Amino acid sequence: MARNPNKVGVWQSLRNAWKVQDIRKKLVYTFLMLVVFRLVGVIPAPGVDYARVQASMGSNTLPLLDLVNMMTGSNFQNMTIMAMGITPYINSSIIMQLLTIAIPALERLSKSGPDGQKKIASITRYVTVVLAVIQAIGLVYSLGYIKSGWFNTVLVGVSMAGGTALAMWIGERITEKGLGNGISLLIFAGIISNLFTGFTTLIRNAFQATSLTPWLTLLAVLLVALVMIVLVTFVDMGVRRINVHFAKRVSGRKMYGGQNSVIPMKVVSVGVLPLIFAYSFMAFPGTIIQLVGGSDSAAAIWWSRYMNGASFWYLLVTALLIIAFTYFYSSISFQPDEMAKNIQQQGGAVPSVRPGKPTADYLRRINGRLTLFAALFLAILATVPTVFTVGLQTQIPFAASSILIAVSVVLETKRQLDDLLVSRNYDSIS
Repeated sequence: MARNPNKVGVWQSLRNAWKVQDIRKKLVYTFLMLVVFRLVGVIPAPGVDYARVQASMGSNTLPLLDLVNMMTGSNFQNMTIMAMGITPYINSSIIMQLLTIAIPALERLSKSGPDGQKKIASITRYVTVVLAVIQAIGLVYSLGYIKSGWFNTVLVGVSMAGGTALAMWIGERITEKGLGNGISLLIFAGIISNLFTGFTTLIRNAFQATSLTPWLTLLAVLLVALVMIVLVTFVDMGVRRINVHFAKRVSGRKMYGGQNSVIPMKVVSVGVLPLIFAYSFMAFPGTIIQLVGGSDSAAAIWWSRYMNGASFWYLLVTALLIIAFTYFYSSISFQPDEMAKNIQQQGGAVPSVRPGKPTADYLRRINGRLTLFAALFLAILATVPTVFTVGLQTQIPFAASSILIAVSVVLETKRQLDDLLVSRNYDSIS
């Protein structure tokens, strides 16, 4: 009896994939491209005053930079040519997605088939390079890391934008010739690098300590990470299945339909975007206050006292923003009217629900319940690392967004491996 491929573990999927020559080539190609991505990340960016970088190493100057540093695998902290990483591409993709909804011309272009999608992708690339130049010059200049002279400013913008373009190219090559999902794998590589550095620091501190406290801290951090990984994995794999019955219809001598199908609706379909939006939104006020008034101003002192990352009000506002952004992104990404129309045009119907508007209302009601659960889950998940950081009085080397991204990428890569095996009629997963 055949076994569901989803029940096969990640390591078993890798072992099965390694036995197939063309999939093995994809695995090796993906690994080598990730190695190149990390190796290029050690090249220092020209035009940067590295004496100032070393002098301010470890100081949390701007809150916004924590998010950038997490997404780039500490390349921003080290001021390499990969300091911007793939974050400008993510920002440009979000901007284009919102503009596609707001601008009818872009919406028509996105729905015009493969050619339209290629044009949208081309526009996204150009927007990515422009954003990379602006972000690189703005952030590095605000930190005071650029050497004097307009030429050094141009060097920083061009070199870091070039690093972003290279990262975008590597991600697209992985998507085309590797395992796919290239951009997500690049973010995953940066997150894993940060996690490895953080855990090795905790282990080194434990071995150098003369008391038992660092070992208990290390054990507690590992336990929290394990619980979060298991919980995120369980929720990420959760799916609400909507049964759809297709009526029989005759075309010539052939009969179509007369079968049941399923529309899978993920429990957390919004992914990590609400977390990124909320963290970015909360980081902007503190960043702007320090840039305009300095760290000794009254506004900066008030913000650091009442809205620091460990305060109750910061956690409350962040949770509310995560809930709001979850509903917002769900509203623009899920279209129940269009889905109900497609079901009706294909001769399908949800059991016990009339076609048309009643089906759309039913799908909207189901999506509303899933969105409520996803919003509360992400809001609670985001507060867990901070609570344990305060309780353990130590820096936990991961955030909720890091765990969520890492788990999601691993599960998606596993699904792609299983799909490749099934498409080649490889039955070792049976």
